[in-house]
Amino acid sequence: MHYLRVVILSILTGLSIYSPAFADDDAGNSMSGSVTDKSTNTPLPGVTVYFPDLHVGAATDAQGHYEIKNLPKGKFLVEVHFIGYATLTQTVQVNGATHINFSLSTKVIEENEVVITGVSQATSLKQNPTPVNIIRKDYLDANISTNIIDAVAKLPGVSQLTTGPAISKPFIRGLGYNRVVVIGDGVRQEGQQWGDEHGIEIDDYNVSKIEVLKGPASLVYGSDALAGVVNIVPPSPEPAGHVKGNIAANYLSNNGMISYHADLAGTTQNGFSWSVYGTQKFAHDYKNKYDGYVYNSKFHNTNYGGSIGINKNWGSSVLRFTSFNQELGLVEGDRNELGQFIKPINDNGEEGEAVATNKDFKSYTIGLPRQQINHQKLVWDNNFYMHDGGRLNVILGYQWNRRQEFGDVLHPDEPELYLKLNTFNYGVKYSFADMNGWQTSIGVNGMQQHNNILSGSEFLVPGYNLFDAGIYAVTSKTWDKLTFSGGLRFDNRHISVDGLMLDGDGKPVSSGGEEKFNALSKNFSNISGSAGLSYAVSNMVTLKANVARGFRAPNISEIGANGVHEGTIKYEYGNEALKPEVSTQGDVGVEFNSEHVSLTGSLFYNHITNFIYSRKLSSVNGGDSIPTTDNDEGYAAFQYQQSTANLYGGEVMIDIHPHPIDWLHFENTFSYVKAVIANASDSTKYLPNIPAARWLSELKGKFKHVGGIFQNAYAGIQMDWTFDQNNVYYAYQTETATPGYTLWNAGIGADVVNKNKKVLFSLHLAANNITDVAYQNHLSRLKYAPENEVTGRTGVFNMGRNYSVRVAIPLNFK
Repeated sequence: MHYLRVVILSILTGLSIYSPAFADDDAGNSMSGSVTDKSTNTPLPGVTVYFPDLHVGAATDAQGHYEIKNLPKGKFLVEVHFIGYATLTQTVQVNGATHINFSLSTKVIEENEVVITGVSQATSLKQNPTPVNIIRKDYLDANISTNIIDAVAKLPGVSQLTTGPAISKPFIRGLGYNRVVVIGDGVRQEGQQWGDEHGIEIDDYNVSKIEVLKGPASLVYGSDALAGVVNIVPPSPEPAGHVKGNIAANYLSNNGMISYHADLAGTTQNGFSWSVYGTQKFAHDYKNKYDGYVYNSKFHNTNYGGSIGINKNWGSSVLRFTSFNQELGLVEGDRNELGQFIKPINDNGEEGEAVATNKDFKSYTIGLPRQQINHQKLVWDNNFYMHDGGRLNVILGYQWNRRQEFGDVLHPDEPELYLKLNTFNYGVKYSFADMNGWQTSIGVNGMQQHNNILSGSEFLVPGYNLFDAGIYAVTSKTWDKLTFSGGLRFDNRHISVDGLMLDGDGKPVSSGGEEKFNALSKNFSNISGSAGLSYAVSNMVTLKANVARGFRAPNISEIGANGVHEGTIKYEYGNEALKPEVSTQGDVGVEFNSEHVSLTGSLFYNHITNFIYSRKLSSVNGGDSIPTTDNDEGYAAFQYQQSTANLYGGEVMIDIHPHPIDWLHFENTFSYVKAVIANASDSTKYLPNIPAARWLSELKGKFKHVGGIFQNAYAGIQMDWTFDQNNVYYAYQTETATPGYTLWNAGIGADVVNKNKKVLFSLHLAANNITDVAYQNHLSRLKYAPENEVTGRTGVFNMGRNYSVRVAIPLNFK
């Protein structure tokens, strides 16, 4: 194991230092041409022409012309994108000075989106056999969200586990936590994903598009991508000679959230690129019809970052830095006998409590308990063009994650829990030149990780060291109407857990104390694979099928936890005997796209051996098991265990845009997943944390040309119907059923332009939960907060009616 680590790190270091060896002396390859409207044949200015695999592109000028220099010789997928038009994808052959013209259609359904997640090379959505959903920045602007995962939770098959509005974790087809890998800036995001109340440390303004891959995706991303991947793609470099930016602001009425953002980026004619951005958010407590204002649900965000890069005939290199900083309250939901929320106070040097007032609710000052997260990330992404037509990608990343929890009202600035997680990510991928239609890549990637308990009086998980390495090969080929995609991967993960002993005062000692965490060493390895087919029956119908095997090693909480987990209202025990999860999943799907109707449908079956989940423990007397040590709150104990699990379900989407009013869209999506434990009793039959079935129905009008000062306008109303969830793991009251609910949402927006049709600013108005329904989502952790003795209702309810105003001002300094 040590030898493998040394070899991998030596190769990475050598490649990154000796990058000039990969330079291509042939600087004569370029692509130029024009982009026009297909129906009017008029030139389109501002269209993006982009090579996803090469990370280079250009924008058309006022005459619709574009030019991209410093390209390698070979066959590549190019993406042509412009708001209000269908995205065009086309494979082009670059050899010398290449001239290609494109025509865009105003057809609104974008079936030709480009997929870069989990494939050997960028491919069109139509040819990719794995279920993928893609959304762009304009979707994020038009929908209300309080964090990056909240923004994608309406996609079919995607849901979120929440702990208030600031914290959301992605679930794909019923699976979450470490089973979903989140990619940001090209590397996997590592920030204590095992925790219910640990969100994703990525700024939701610093995004160009998001790809959600559903199903085992361990081939490219290794252990943990058992449920799928959420790839959050940062903005691409600006075209040469351009300096562009944005200023944006957003206000939400329910929790008074104020956010503002600014970014600026440019690229010189000689290929030097740069970017900077900054975002701030402030929110007070949110409210709903049953609870009123929910005490301590407020949060603050301060995020910033930037990049520098170079694009030359030998390839490209970019260095990105991001800093995510969040402070948030942890909702405990404690109330007095009158049903009023109470807050902890310092009563003349003694711990006390008082009724939370309207001033407390409306204040932007965060109370106790609170959590502070600081996450910095540095990524160096290199793309080298080889003499044989291949490409070598070397990506190195380093992440610093600091997580502190404060809960002592007598010492509010002293952390009770302080975790320090450092992660080094590495990856090398070689993409071979096109070989008789075969597109093949081989690679090695993984991470080295160290988690340390810096200080504090509470201990939940132990310190540990982890080294993860995997080698893989993926390939694809298209024969006329048939596309094959598949590959294999081998993974090895080693984790060594630090032991910890505490004295009578709960302080760490080297010997003679009570053992809190056992020292142990674990090694996990497995083989993953996938194979899929996409077949274009006709120009309108495509059939898809895919089978995949995935692998996930137990995380540190699952094997080593021993303590109070404040944000989840639990006392958690790990299980050292846990084995890796292994998933075998099959998918079948169909896509139908005509001029006025689009339909996609997908069915899946997922068989998981050694599935890991947490259940409540019972005492010898039949009630809850409540540990007496380090558990002043009296939380019930939960422990991780394993069983064989079977999940099945699917998603369907239909969009009708009838002639002659094809500006009108009637879009419906339905998602369903059922998850059962093999050979279990009635009370333990269903897996916990499985989202309910959901039907989204939206009537929306899109108007490219409105007249006057408006263009690219839209207006719509949406019904969000979540069904009852009665299939729960109710043994020992681990989980409770959740009634269904229906929410009504609406939105309207447009670009405001001057007489030259230049966009001055974009305005988006939206409303969520218009009828102010009081509801609890099945995956809300606040559902399990204490009972309100006045109403008899258990837990805290989700956000009520919420209005949003968002303004974005584009900047162009060309």
